[in-house]
Amino acid sequence: MLLSLNVFGQSKEELFAKELAAAALLLTEQEVVYDPAYYAIDYPKGDVPAGRGVCSDVIIRAYRYLDIDLQKEVHEDMLAHFGLYPDIWELTRPDANIDHRRVPNLMKYFERHGREMPMTNNATDYLAGDIVCWNLGGAITHIGILVDQRSPDGLRPMVVHNIGMGQVLEDCLFDYRIIGHYIYQGK
Repeated sequence: MLLSLNVFGQSKEELFAKELAAAALLLTEQEVVYDPAYYAIDYPKGDVPAGRGVCSDVIIRAYRYLDIDLQKEVHEDMLAHFGLYPDIWELTRPDANIDHRRVPNLMKYFERHGREMPMTNNATDYLAGDIVCWNLGGAITHIGILVDQRSPDGLRPMVVHNIGMGQVLEDCLFDYRIIGHYIYQGK
């Protein structure tokens, strides 16, 4: 479902970014328990059970509000270009149940089909609708969506993510090392 925002005189890209950010904010109204379990899900448009999810599910669900099915898009790209995707899980073929829920796969997909943006420590380089990925330490990756709400000091965009406390809005843009910054507005 496309959201309806009252915006006048903005580019198609700006409108999409605002819609994606608004979709992410809607997700914070849903109670979700952090659950990294593997689930067999429908394809296409499959989702883990309502009330369950991880950081990547925030991204997947926000894009679904805009009628973009990352499960399908990532799976099709992995079928065609499996060797380009990270070989972290020792898989021999794509798995439509889980591949789109893995941050390194989303990063590769956004790198291939979106726009990579600068990774800086300058808050003005980050806008609502941007996708940001972090390294939390070791090999632990994380992903979130920036929204048009600002940090309490007004300096940074807030982030919608799920880092273990459900789908929440937080001021955490620079809390971890940024390893990816993307704009993806569909094919």
